[in-house]
Amino acid sequence: MGIIATSFIPFRGLSVSNLSETNFSETNNANVDPQEIAKFEKMAATWWDPEGEFKPIHKLNPLRLNYIDQAVGGLFGKRVLDVGCGGGILSESMARLGAKVDGLDMGAEPLDVAKLHALEMGVEINYIQDTAEHHRDSHQSQYDVVTCMEMLEHVPDPASVIKACSDMVKPGGYVFFSTINRNIRAYVETVIGAEYLLKMLPVGTHDHKKYIKPAELIGMADAVDLECVDATGITYNPLTEIFRYTKSLDVNYMIATVKQDD
Repeated sequence: MGIIATSFIPFRGLSVSNLSETNFSETNNANVDPQEIAKFEKMAATWWDPEGEFKPIHKLNPLRLNYIDQAVGGLFGKRVLDVGCGGGILSESMARLGAKVDGLDMGAEPLDVAKLHALEMGVEINYIQDTAEHHRDSHQSQYDVVTCMEMLEHVPDPASVIKACSDMVKPGGYVFFSTINRNIRAYVETVIGAEYLLKMLPVGTHDHKKYIKPAELIGMADAVDLECVDATGITYNPLTEIFRYTKSLDVNYMIATVKQDD
């Protein structure tokens, strides 16, 4: 969850698909950091509290949603996969615009929260407990849009997730990534500022070593036939508590990529 400090029919089709224990609990090479999963499961109960631990995500979400919706020419009717969906804030907002959304995450408790909130609000979303790599096995070229927001900095092998996202989107479809740049300014703003000074996020939310420079992210995307067609930064004013777009990619940033034809 990369945040800058200075960063519903009687519910037909709504389900949470659970992993069998043999899929991942006994697998050594799954692209999952158990400490990261535990971190967000611990905060799951507050996911939909706009003044709680995920307040920055609630305030950031309109910018993410607008960026995605504008880039793809409208989400209505499109099949979308939200990788690392957590408690479903972005997934639900995309579904409200008419997208057919699958929400993918490895945290059981955030998915339970996401499912319950969708039920309460009458939003139809298919929530799935799985990794991107495993989900890819049965969903090659299935999605019009794939989103992977504030997630890459929380997995051991981000390139593997990027490859899975590329494999699951249709040729000509869009894949969106957001993460945090790796530099001193980003460390000061997202760790010292957001976690220690402003208390916007729990201490330990971020690991600066896992941050990804824009050139690195674009390079990993390009290597799997995802062409970067746009990039934008996001900045935050702690006095007004307002996020806005910026041309600077120094801290938080998003990129839009398009899957190239074979």
